[in-house]
Amino acid sequence: MSAATRVRLGLIGDNIAASRSPELHRIAGRLCGLEVSYELLIPREMGMDFETLFRSCAGGSFRGVNVTYPYKEAAAGLVDIRDPLVRRVGAVNTVVFENAGPAGHNTDYSGFIAAWRARFGDTKPGTVAIIGAGGVGRAIAFALATLGAAELRLVDLDDAKAGRLAAQLRGAGTEAAALADAAAAARDADGVVNATQLGMTGHPGTPIDRAALGRQRWAFDAVYTPVDTRFGADAKAAGLDLMSGYELYFHQGVQAFRIFTGMAPDLDRLRRLLHAGESESA
Repeated sequence: MSAATRVRLGLIGDNIAASRSPELHRIAGRLCGLEVSYELLIPREMGMDFETLFRSCAGGSFRGVNVTYPYKEAAAGLVDIRDPLVRRVGAVNTVVFENAGPAGHNTDYSGFIAAWRARFGDTKPGTVAIIGAGGVGRAIAFALATLGAAELRLVDLDDAKAGRLAAQLRGAGTEAAALADAAAAARDADGVVNATQLGMTGHPGTPIDRAALGRQRWAFDAVYTPVDTRFGADAKAAGLDLMSGYELYFHQGVQAFRIFTGMAPDLDRLRRLLHAGESESA
């Protein structure tokens, strides 16, 4: 792409007013000599259902869109998924509108792996309790399997959803089980993951009691708006090594930007500018 290239991107989701994705992509664009616009697209506010809005983006001037809660699994049914592993995950968070049609990717999966390795190196995850079996929970579960997790324990308000994911993980060669109670799943686990919306702006709370934390080694919270959540505070107070959702936000965003543009920004500079809130000068 040339320095004069303009790239139109967007994010489709329900609770995204506080998202920092526009900032990340605009700064990354400037670092790469691109003029990037990034729009927040909330179906109900636009008077459309998800599929109608998605197809309007596909037929418009968008280069691509990110997709977030609660549409990642629905998006997987509307795109061409070329990566067999992403097809197995069954959720898509990054879509590029190509001449042949929309192509789906999952940078939650690849971004989590990058975030884990940056934080924990080659350390294996061990036995992990994952609370939430929706789109991001599925991606994290398969990422943990790729990282060599010994066992995955899945908890979701929808028992059938957790059961299906456990069966798919077992089919892929990872020991997995669906449990009904988060505290029981976490009791002798090495790690605990919050892959629910609890803690997100507009959705206060935590998916697990503070008393259930303390015997584990590490925790991860998929929520990044806000970065500081009750789950994260409880995990740190219990002595767990916490990886915040900001790390997934950063790594999945960088990988999505690369898929959209074919370019990669200077990661250290991008991180510094994001922390400084430098959205207008790069």
